[in-house]
Amino acid sequence: MTPQEPILSQAEPVFFVKDVAATIRYWQDVLGFPGKWTWGDPPTVGAVNWHGVHIQFALHDTLAHIPEGYSVWIRVRHIEALYAIHQQRKANIVVPLRQEPWGMAQYTVQDLNGCYASFAGPLTDKTVQSEALSPNIRVRIERPTPADYIRLSASVGWTDLTREQADVRISEAVTGVVAENTTTGEIIGCALLLGDNTSYYYVKDVMVHPAWQRKRAGTALMRALTDWLNANGADKALVSLITGETLEPFYQQFGFTQAFSMIRYVQRPPAQES
Repeated sequence: MTPQEPILSQAEPVFFVKDVAATIRYWQDVLGFPGKWTWGDPPTVGAVNWHGVHIQFALHDTLAHIPEGYSVWIRVRHIEALYAIHQQRKANIVVPLRQEPWGMAQYTVQDLNGCYASFAGPLTDKTVQSEALSPNIRVRIERPTPADYIRLSASVGWTDLTREQADVRISEAVTGVVAENTTTGEIIGCALLLGDNTSYYYVKDVMVHPAWQRKRAGTALMRALTDWLNANGADKALVSLITGETLEPFYQQFGFTQAFSMIRYVQRPPAQES
């Protein structure tokens, strides 16, 4: 009988505090978490929750004296609205809301115990200003070379690839698109289109070198790929991609919409030493 694969469903941080009941009141009254549970009278352990976020608190007089070691990072939709609530309720905001270079806005509060909670998410009322596409950038339909693919992947901080891995990814693509700086001949962006070329396509590895981001190169790549699909793709075929919240508005301009989906990863056990 094949053993069932473990399925992880949720992780909950645990803060050690001197007063569980007082901590829960703070997280409800000031930080806005509506749900709660406690154990014991007075409680020795308890938690608050809001939507899918759960924070636990445990009574521990010794560890409660080192709260600077406790923090939680929480992803939020409509972060401006939550920030306004915390300002109105006079939460101790130790780092104000600001746009971070890694693509999200974030702010940090400190609770009555000294524990930190950072809230992060895309700004919903932010208009991203981009420069016009440089006349020196030429976009053409072709697969990137393995060397260019590896270099671009490294520039955006993705997993290091071997030449063999890059060869396989590129060769499996239905087509690709590259953006070239005609002044230097350097490839500054690319994207791959995978699929069966009959009923399904998958847009993968849309990459633009950081020096050329916010300069319309990504828009030019996606427009060229969309034009190719409209002219050459199989009629009624599904086209999908996977992206984070911060890039959803970018892909929506090319006709992509949110959809319910499921994913899994291949997880092989480590090889046994003989």
